[in-house]
Amino acid sequence: MEQLMEILRELKPDVDFAGQKRLFDDGLLDSLDIVSLVSEIDDAFDVEITVVDLKPENFNSVEAMMALIERLQGE
Repeated sequence: MEQLMEILRELKPDVDFAGQKRLFDDGLLDSLDIVSLVSEIDDAFDVEITVVDLKPENFNSVEAMMALIERLQGE
């Protein structure tokens, strides 16, 4: 999870990601941020996030992103 937190802090250093549960819904992350995140996550975790996975609920919290990463790593 620390690797993901590092990616997020580099993307948006002013956001406290740890306690947030509505990152996308509250506008802390926008669609352009998600595009950047997908690329970084794909490279860092050796996964491929597809269009099917580009749902707001997969990016609303650090926990949701980790769940997505773990699911993709298990496939």
